[in-house]
Amino acid sequence: MNIVFMGTPEFAVPSLNILVSNGFNVSAVVTVPDKKQGRGLKMQNSAVKEFALNQKIEVLQPESLREPEFIYKLKSFKPDLFIIVAFRILPPEVYKIPSRGAFNLHASLLPKYRGAAPINWAIIKGEKETGVTTFFLQDKVDTGNILLQRKIEIKDSENAGTLHDKLSLLGANTVLDTVQLIASDNLTTIYQDDKLATKAPKIFKEDCRINWSKSDVITHNLIRGLSPYPAAFTTLEGKIVKIYESALTSYMCTDDTGSISISGRKIFSCASGKMLEIIELQAEGKKRIKAPDFINGLHKTSGLKFE
Repeated sequence: MNIVFMGTPEFAVPSLNILVSNGFNVSAVVTVPDKKQGRGLKMQNSAVKEFALNQKIEVLQPESLREPEFIYKLKSFKPDLFIIVAFRILPPEVYKIPSRGAFNLHASLLPKYRGAAPINWAIIKGEKETGVTTFFLQDKVDTGNILLQRKIEIKDSENAGTLHDKLSLLGANTVLDTVQLIASDNLTTIYQDDKLATKAPKIFKEDCRINWSKSDVITHNLIRGLSPYPAAFTTLEGKIVKIYESALTSYMCTDDTGSISISGRKIFSCASGKMLEIIELQAEGKKRIKAPDFINGLHKTSGLKFE
């Protein structure tokens, strides 16, 4: 079976790797154009491109997915299957090219958490489980018929970073299983019920600000759902403080919401009546550090409040 793989970030690399390792013919990889990054603004390859180059797989990097030359090139591979993992939205003139269709790997249990940030929103919303879904593409994003789903527990200590890595590996195995089923013509699909759909839109800065008047559980879930990137934030004496790790406690507040209490080498903040322990944080212009080091840098330890 002749496969073209489309993807960009590190999340997609295990899926490409497992296909290559299992002997599937990946004729080409499609990824984003190189971008300038870092202080020196050097051109950087995507993670998928780096892997493809190491495997000597041809790489395509169109500026537009509707470029006639790009579409002509795709057709020249005579692909049986397109596999899309963490890439852009494909127009119909692209995803209808392969003879056996095009499927996408999505990091949620569709139809729940359709959209750009399913991993973050599953944690932010306090879900106890999530997973991955492979589905055939159709015009409306994340709505195609489901091929396979695999579930995974969201642990109480999980953050978006650790869950991302687990789903990346779970997704790779699910991609392999899906391709094997398609190759064997032993596949049934499941229609997505739009009535059960929930959204996972792109995360913007305003989504990351902590509202200390909300409960400790909601605040804790926001912090871990945005850690390590883009990170939940608050302000302290007018400067931004990012919070990467917190923990629920049984302690009740005695001060206003957002008020900071320091006990020994620990930091607590009041979130709607309950004290939330702040374990790891980063002051504006400073490095990410643990609470004891943050305390050492404070000019005072009383009368402080997160806003």
